[in-house]
Amino acid sequence: MTERELLVGPFNRVEGDLELRLEISGDRVQAAYANSPLFRGFEMMLLGKAPQDALTLTPRICGICSISQSAAAARALAAAQGVGPTENGARATQIIHAVENLADHITHFALFFMPDFARPDYAGRDWHGAVTERFLATKGSMAHATLSARAELMHILGLLAGKWPHTLAIQPGGVTKAPSARDKARIALSLAGFRRFLERDLFGAPVEAFAGLSSVSDLLDWGDGDAGLFLRIARDLGLGEMGIGPGRYLSFGAYAGAAGPAFAQGVWDGALRPFDPAEVVEDLSHAWMLGEDAHPEAGQTRPDEDMAAPAYSWCKAPRLAGQVAETGAFARQVVDGHPLARALVAAGGSTVLSRVAGRLLEVARTQLLLEEWTRTLEPEAVFMVQGETPREGEGVGLVEAARGALGHWLRIERGKIAGYQIIAPTTWNFSPRDRLGQPGAVEAALAGAPVGPGEETPIAVQHIVRSFDPCMVCTVH
Repeated sequence: MTERELLVGPFNRVEGDLELRLEISGDRVQAAYANSPLFRGFEMMLLGKAPQDALTLTPRICGICSISQSAAAARALAAAQGVGPTENGARATQIIHAVENLADHITHFALFFMPDFARPDYAGRDWHGAVTERFLATKGSMAHATLSARAELMHILGLLAGKWPHTLAIQPGGVTKAPSARDKARIALSLAGFRRFLERDLFGAPVEAFAGLSSVSDLLDWGDGDAGLFLRIARDLGLGEMGIGPGRYLSFGAYAGAAGPAFAQGVWDGALRPFDPAEVVEDLSHAWMLGEDAHPEAGQTRPDEDMAAPAYSWCKAPRLAGQVAETGAFARQVVDGHPLARALVAAGGSTVLSRVAGRLLEVARTQLLLEEWTRTLEPEAVFMVQGETPREGEGVGLVEAARGALGHWLRIERGKIAGYQIIAPTTWNFSPRDRLGQPGAVEAALAGAPVGPGEETPIAVQHIVRSFDPCMVCTVH
């Protein structure tokens, strides 16, 4: 029985606005309700615009994952035009997109997630001094190292994308900039510098060694670098038992190339099965939205200004065949079949430990992919072909942002955008309940979280929330 309620929010070090209503029984969260309180309405802004305007407008949904939005919009337009990028255009897009995702991952780890462990609450722990020296907000040495390495990595976007954020370099038929041999050499140098940061600071060992981990025991025994410091904390605080998610993992497939995506597409719920886009439905029962539940191809965005009950969020509730799915770096690695990710699922499912370890694993694997992709760039090749936008048509753009599965559904009528629906990763993870009463992924993960005596902003709740790395501004666009 609920004994009291807590309203927690806004959250610091979370991109955008988030509010949680927690029902507390004893010293545990009995139920959680996630509210995305900021409505922005990009889907409405796009209606009536020229289809190509999506390439300009949708990246502005977010300032930290704008390339993911750009890539999804370009793929939706490519499908409507019946074109695809050239092989080298696809390779350049992979590099551009992966650089942004990699930058997001290290920013989350060093600047958003780890500073929580430098709090005075943990002053008695034997690792607290090391965390404070490395991760204390604005003062820790890892923050400065991360920002410097991130800036060096982002030089690649200057060479290939012209600018960041909100590049227009990614187009339906490829990319606008054909890199020169000199550009290729400079990209390789930037990646070499970033590898030095990873091996000196984050992993304290060769990138290949962390990417090659295959068991939970090997992971927990990793003692090098800041990854080792996190794992020491995880063992001490039991982060492998905290924040257990719904147990269903979704990936749209990351970094599409001529041979398919670099990280596989699919759904894992104990076994791998294909992802069927027709199974996606947006449930509106607990969202401040008017209309009917629908597949995003037929969906609409009509805000309910009365904010009528039982709704409690602007966020819709996307469901896959009527079921809740978690998405993100850990889900990507599970679907892709990496032995460590599958071992973490078998050991305890999606937890705070799993999500952060999955993100670190993806950092290592993405660095290796970027190095390989750069070696195979052909500066003399064609990087873009032109397509013609039809007066009538539709297209879908499915990509993987740093935080998980991102989809754009486009419909064109009389040469204008007649329908545009977006489901962002945090829409999946921070959705409200659906008509069956199923909680969204973070709501499910928060059930059972410990609450200390008198805690008004439970620290365990913050660890769980931040382990998802939410981007709330994307959630309701």
